Amino acid sequence: MCREEHQPDPRGADQAVFAALLEDSAEELYESAPCGYLSTLMDGTIAKINATLLGWLGRERAAVVGRMRFSDLLTVGGRLYHETHFAPLLRMQGEISGIALEIRRADGGRIPVLVSSVVKHGSTGEPLLIRTTVFDARDRRAYEEELLRGRKVAEEARRQAEADRARLQDALAVLQQALLPDALPPIPGVETAAYYHTASPDRLGGDFYDVFPIDGKRFGFFLGDVCGKGPRAAAVTSLTRYTLRAAALHDPDPVSALTTLNKVLHERYAGEGDPRFCTVVFGVLEPDATTGQTAVHLASGGHPPALVLRADGTAGFLPTPGGLLVGILPAAPFATATTVLTAGDTLVLYTDGLTEARTGEGRARLYGDEALLSFVTDHAGERPPDVIHALTDLLRGFGDGLDDDTALLALGVPAPGTETKHTI
Repeated sequence: MCREEHQPDPRGADQAVFAALLEDSAEELYESAPCGYLSTLMDGTIAKINATLLGWLGRERAAVVGRMRFSDLLTVGGRLYHETHFAPLLRMQGEISGIALEIRRADGGRIPVLVSSVVKHGSTGEPLLIRTTVFDARDRRAYEEELLRGRKVAEEARRQAEADRARLQDALAVLQQALLPDALPPIPGVETAAYYHTASPDRLGGDFYDVFPIDGKRFGFFLGDVCGKGPRAAAVTSLTRYTLRAAALHDPDPVSALTTLNKVLHERYAGEGDPRFCTVVFGVLEPDATTGQTAVHLASGGHPPALVLRADGTAGFLPTPGGLLVGILPAAPFATATTVLTAGDTLVLYTDGLTEARTGEGRARLYGDEALLSFVTDHAGERPPDVIHALTDLLRGFGDGLDDDTALLALGVPAPGTETKHTI
């Protein structure tokens, strides 16, 4: 009778491996997790952070815990979004998930991430801290960019195949209109009017303007021109409008608003080797119901100077020399100016499509600043809608000499007893 040979039990090896896995402590699992973890106080101060996230950031724990807030880890644009959207929604809902942001490494690099947060409450319901998970989205971003490039190629091929120019113009008109305000808001004691001329129905323009309330007493306004045309210029226009509005609600100082926009544009596009920039005039109106006057504070980043048309029939430029294009450098100087509008006065802003229109024999001469000043002086004392109407007729008179988009914005104090209008 043969003795049965002893065979090893494979299940014993599997159980040993499984038991070894269970030997990992909770702290070890937290620190070495494949995603970032951090816990913050309700004001955002970081109280705990795992080694994974510290490695992504390239920072030491001692330099982060108790010394930085969660928003400090984000890019400038991310901090704006965190303050205006992420944090308010988290406080209201108690949790928020899958938000795309970018964290900033210690060496200045950026990492796209997906962020989810939940508020931990105490036994009596009071909020105690915020727990946040951070997932590395670099592979996803690369995939999305590749997918987007593929979609653009396919869309271009479809457009060429269809050769449906009329349909394309309709689509572009809708997109262009989406980049402009539907209506100008009513401002006590101030009358407004605006006009936008699209040079070509076949491409999106880069000019923009807006008027919006800041608080119960002040109103913001801006007008500018993005470098370039087409969808990429439209993307910059959309980012610029959103950033200026958000920045003004945080700090309405015109220089502060342009400084924030400069940081956002430079950080967003300079690192891609394809810098995007614009010229902008940003201002704040402060109507005074007692005096009937409106104070104007503005700053300019490389934009043509505003015009002030007075009730006495005079007009002149409001100089803002030295302001640099927005988005070119990490830090840029911006020129400031102030004025006061009284009854019958109007402030006019415009983009350079107006002054660079070609006139004369053979369209060889630019219209220019002096011709514009002479033209508006003839309309000084008129109401903003009438001034814009006159400028619109001027633009039409250029014919094919007007080959650039042009935005116009007029803000004025009407004469006593006059009903204010707000027209586009």
